[in-house]
This record gives sequence, structure tokens and C-alpha cells, in this order.
Amino acid sequence: MKKILITGANGFIGSFLLEEALKNGYKVYAGIRGTSNLKYLINKKLYLFSVDLSDKQAIKNKLIETEKFDYIVHNAGITKACKKAEFEKANLRNTQNLIEALKETNRTPDKFIFISSLAAYGPSQNGLEPIKLTDKPLPVSLYGESKLKTERYIKSLNDFPYLIFRPTGVYGAREKDFYVMYKSIKSGLETYVGSKEQYISFVYVKDLVKLLIDALSSDKIRKSYFVSDLKSYTAVEFNKIVKAELGKKTVTIVFPEFLVKLMAVLNEKFSCIITKKVPVLNTDKYKEISQQNWLCDSSNLVSDFDFKPQYDLKKGIHATIKWYKEEKLL
Repeated sequence: MKKILITGANGFIGSFLLEEALKNGYKVYAGIRGTSNLKYLINKKLYLFSVDLSDKQAIKNKLIETEKFDYIVHNAGITKACKKAEFEKANLRNTQNLIEALKETNRTPDKFIFISSLAAYGPSQNGLEPIKLTDKPLPVSLYGESKLKTERYIKSLNDFPYLIFRPTGVYGAREKDFYVMYKSIKSGLETYVGSKEQYISFVYVKDLVKLLIDALSSDKIRKSYFVSDLKSYTAVEFNKIVKAELGKKTVTIVFPEFLVKLMAVLNEKFSCIITKKVPVLNTDKYKEISQQNWLCDSSNLVSDFDFKPQYDLKKGIHATIKWYKEEKLL
């Protein structure tokens, strides 16, 4: 039985990765921190791999006492932070610690998948053209910059068996950021930043994790990909689908960019000082949501993995809203 370690296993994408790996017959280790919430890690077939990725020696010790992994999917990291230096620490340095520990203990897996983000490239710089692999990466957020630095580190390693995947907007059950938008629409408010003319791409979480787990057993190596459902959408289309699922009519408000930026600054300062938590609307997130075009070219997923998403946005939102309703969250 092939052995797989999935880091960030208790999070939104990580918990679905665990389920998909188990479904495919792997011996699955859930990489977590000692303080992780284990709400979605209830399957008795799972093995816990608890370690602090900021401590390379601790990782080495844990690897030595554990059987060698055939595959690793590195999903751990952060998407928001009160202290901006935390992005580089959690996304770059912790990845370096893990890879160095693997190499120094002779535990390099047959394949190492790094889950990056479309934010590592930034929005399209070519009008309404989708972002392409041949484009120069120009991230607009500190989060995106940290992901790009991590990608460059991984690519610099000689003979390291990596694959890099950059998902676009990932949605589905258990997700928290889009959930805020669903709640807003349920309350009767449909909002936009700067303009209603925004072009975006999505991928449903179950399509994403199936692709990642399937990629482990492929012959592809040392390549990178953008991940979407192969379709293009607008912000208006997204809101229309959510409104239909919730059966709601809304009042539409287009907020000026300067006002949203101010709200993000004040929201972040208040939350980080008072609650010590980063709000969904923060200064780094503002830099991303105020961009016009987040379409991307994912065609090499089809040629390399015969990728056939099972969910377009309408089908995916239906399944997502259904889950939130069943959990009495909407």
C-alpha cells in the first residue's frame, strides 16, 4: 500500500484531500500541528503526523520515526496574516524546512506536490486574456509573493520530483471566504468592488482534490499548472447563481475602490488588535479582489491528465449551498 503525507490536513482543501486519498487506497498520514482542530479528521483509517513545520529538527525526528512516504502533498500554509512577515515564514520557510528535512533524512518521496495559488502569478496583465504559463508572474498581494518565492525555491532544487498546482478560486463545503458572500446575498445585499465588470475562474474542491491525487500516479514531473474548471465566469454570473440557489432578490451596491480599501485597513487594524484574528476583508485580500481579470489557461491539465471537471459553477454552487443549509449555516 502506497503511503502519502498530506500537510495542512485539517483545513478546507486538506480535509477533502484526505478523503480522496483514502478512497484511492492509500495509507494516509494527516500532517497537522499540535493545536489543529480535528473536526474533519474522524476517519479511523487516518494516521496523524503532528509536527511544527517551523522546527526543522523536529520534522527530521518525526520523519526518522515514521516509514518513508511514497508521496507528499504539501498543502500547509496561510492565506492571511496580521503580521506581514508571517506569509514568508509560513509559506516559504516552512516549506524549505520540510524539504530540507526530507533530503537530510534520505526521505525524499517519489513525488512532491506543492499547492500554490493563482495569486502567485497575479491577475492577467493582458486585458481580458487569461493568465498563461508564459506570462511573467506579477503577484499583487504579499500572499501571492510568498507563494511565488516558494515555487522558485522548489524549482531551483536539482532532481527534486515536484509538481506545482496553482488553483484559482476554490469553493465548496467547509470553505469560509466565499461563505461570507453567500451570507451577504442571503441578507439581500449583492456587492461589487469598483465595477461589476470582473472576470473570474473557479474550481470545485472535489474536482481539485481528484486531480491532485490522480497526478501522484502520473508520469508527469517538474511541471506546473493553473487549475480551474476550464470555464470563464463573471462576478455577475457568480452572484446570479447564488441568488437562484438561495431564492433571494438583492439590492446591488458597487463600492468605490477607495472605500473598500479604507474598510479593509480599518477592519484589519481593529480585528488584529482586538481579536488577534485576521478578517476576511483585509488589506492583502483587497489587492486581489479589486483586480479585473482572474481568468487562467488550464488547458495543459487536459493534455497531461485528461482532466474532466465534474462540476461547473452552477452544479458546484448547488452542492455547496445544499451543504451549508444542511449544517444550518445558511
